[in-house]
Amino acid sequence: MPELVLAAEAETNPFLPAIYDITWSAVVFLVVMVFFVRFAIPRFRQILDDRAEAIEGNIAKADDAQRKAEAALEQYTAQLAEARAEAGQIRELARADGQKIISELKEQAGAEAARITASAKAQIEAERQAAVVSLRSEVGTLAIDLASGVIGASLTDDAKASAIVDRFLADLEASEKAAK
Repeated sequence: MPELVLAAEAETNPFLPAIYDITWSAVVFLVVMVFFVRFAIPRFRQILDDRAEAIEGNIAKADDAQRKAEAALEQYTAQLAEARAEAGQIRELARADGQKIISELKEQAGAEAARITASAKAQIEAERQAAVVSLRSEVGTLAIDLASGVIGASLTDDAKASAIVDRFLADLEASEKAAK
């Protein structure tokens, strides 16, 4: 029998396992394969599908957020342009109002200057008239005194004195106008 054991050992291939090893390995392999096919692979697929959906959902959300951000940027740009245009209009209105106020003030100043000038002219004319009246009375008195001294007679008659003074002054004015 030792020969038989040696012959059996000589006949076995070291690279080929025994039949019972192959059978039990196949049974274990089939059990593991059924477990993976029934439970593990569907679970992995579910996890991968969920992850793919989440990624696609996040991409869709990112695209939506991108579109909203672009729309908000366009709206902001439009509002900024509108605000700039409105500011320009306000500046133009303020400039026009300023010009209007300046012209009104110039008109008021011109009117005030004309009023002051007219008042001054009227006052000067009144003072000139007062001076003329005063000078006439003084010149008349001096002329009457002078004429009284020349004639040697008193000119106390007011009507006569007044007529002489008026004639003297009229002659004086006529000679001044002729000299000019």
